[in-house]
Amino acid sequence: MPKRTYENSAINVSDAADLEILVTDKREHWRASSSKVNQRQRRYKKRITKQLLWINNEEKW
Repeated sequence: MPKRTYENSAINVSDAADLEILVTDKREHWRASSSKVNQRQRRYKKRITKQLLWINNEEKW
């Protein structure tokens, strides 16, 4: 079973392909439909993207 996706995992992302690999829904087969899986993965990607932006802004200051 894959690990859960957390915002702190953003430090491991160096390009967009890493984001696709990092974001996995560990309960993918338990969801009612594939649209729910896609919705959950979009939410994880959005959270990690926001964290990446926050990290980059922090480094500039």
